[in-house]
Amino acid sequence: MLSIQTNVNSMIAQENLGVNNAFQAKTIQRLTSGYRINSSADDAAGLAVANQFRNSIAELTQGVQNANNGVGTLQIIDGGLSNISQMLDRLKTLATESGSGTFTGNRATVNNEYQTLLGEIDRQATNINLNSANGATPAGSSVTNLQTYIGGASSADSNAQVGVNLSSGAVDTKGLKLNGTSVIGGGVSFGGDTRNLNDPSATFLKDPGANNQEVFTFTYVDQNGNLQSNIGATVNSTTTGYTGQQAVAAVNTALATAGIEGITASIGSNGNIQFGGNVAFRVNETQTLGDSSTYSNITNATTKNVYNNGVYTLDANWEDMTDISGGGTGAAATQNQVVSFSVGGQTFNATINMADTTATQAAADINGTAGLKAAGIFAIVDGGTTTGKVLLTSASAFTVNNSTPTDNGGLFGAQLGPGSIDNPGAAGNQAVTAPVTTSTVTGQATNAINAIDSALSQLGVVQGTVGAGENQLNYAISLAQSQITNFSSAQSQIRDADVAAEAANLSKSQVLQQASIAAMAQANSAPQQVLTLLRG
Repeated sequence: MLSIQTNVNSMIAQENLGVNNAFQAKTIQRLTSGYRINSSADDAAGLAVANQFRNSIAELTQGVQNANNGVGTLQIIDGGLSNISQMLDRLKTLATESGSGTFTGNRATVNNEYQTLLGEIDRQATNINLNSANGATPAGSSVTNLQTYIGGASSADSNAQVGVNLSSGAVDTKGLKLNGTSVIGGGVSFGGDTRNLNDPSATFLKDPGANNQEVFTFTYVDQNGNLQSNIGATVNSTTTGYTGQQAVAAVNTALATAGIEGITASIGSNGNIQFGGNVAFRVNETQTLGDSSTYSNITNATTKNVYNNGVYTLDANWEDMTDISGGGTGAAATQNQVVSFSVGGQTFNATINMADTTATQAAADINGTAGLKAAGIFAIVDGGTTTGKVLLTSASAFTVNNSTPTDNGGLFGAQLGPGSIDNPGAAGNQAVTAPVTTSTVTGQATNAINAIDSALSQLGVVQGTVGAGENQLNYAISLAQSQITNFSSAQSQIRDADVAAEAANLSKSQVLQQASIAAMAQANSAPQQVLTLLRG
């Protein structure tokens, strides 16, 4: 049908031209944007899936940053732990130095460095936030759990987080159980002594006439295992006096001059002079008083007799067998007393003669027992020779069994009071006191060595936890980066444009557009053919 009113062919050409123009426009949009989906209309379902992938990528990207921050935090902690480990090495060196019985230096100086290092450990532990929590147990750390949010396919649950538990990782002196340790030389001091030899403003044994002196008298067991009685170490006053350190040095010089071996003087933690050694000894302090306005003794103790409780000891509360000291009515003993000693698998029976009525005589009976000296057990009179106690002492552990006679008196008896009848004394096993660690020259250093060993183990646990945490976070980072890659690939397949295909489509759309225009031109000229019919 040939019609002038309606040019159907032109309309078809126009319609196809519009389709081809739209096709070309979409192709150009995809090529210029790089995306296949530029609006929801392009692929609504695909866009929803691609958006989920993009959201996961954003989450994981930040998660990787979080994990890297976590690794950085753990590396900072690791560096601090390495410093603390080096300080523990130095503490061990100082403790071992002070723990040697042949050390001839000043243990107080060694201890000053030791205590300074303990303070530095606390400072650095606080700096890396691994100090003991306030009020917590020594193992409690102020950091309980280092949580890092990573994200991932299961980000809605706990799989999205990586935790490094540092709750048991306190590495300050409290957490490492080093607080309170020291390497200062131990010893015993006189009771009631208020002198502070660490006082920098004080001088001691200062006397314008330089004619006063302080004497420390020792009864002790020498290096050959012989009992030496009443050996005096004399320190003379000077016109200028001594500082505390100089006074102690003067005492040690006096000990050496007197030939007293195995016993050293030092300044205790309370500032008092103290005496220590791995041998049994009793020391008595006497002094010649000078002008009190200018003269200050090394000690002003009220208790003048002390003994070395840094070895095994037993105080035999010596009771005068004839009751002569108390003035009581007790009758004289009629039986010898047998005291049985056991040491190193050997047994020795010491007999105290019933006629021996003083502590000195009883101690002589014990020390005269065959084999007891070789076993290292000695009796020392602690106090007055008549009314004093017998101190049983040894560097080795020993036991004592007392077969006290049934009549009055006995080595382990106890006077009930003036005018009373004596207690026969306690028969059977007697309690021997183990060495007091702080009273031995090397005991505190030995304790410190053991504490440092434990601290090294504890520090190793914390370092292991931190190192494992670093590895764990690095593994989590690797997984997250792998997921980012895979999510990006999945999103790309849905959203990104296929450039090669779109380039071909562009050429196709251009040809179609040109063909549509040419066809429409032909369709528009078709009605003119009607004129030829009218001319005829």
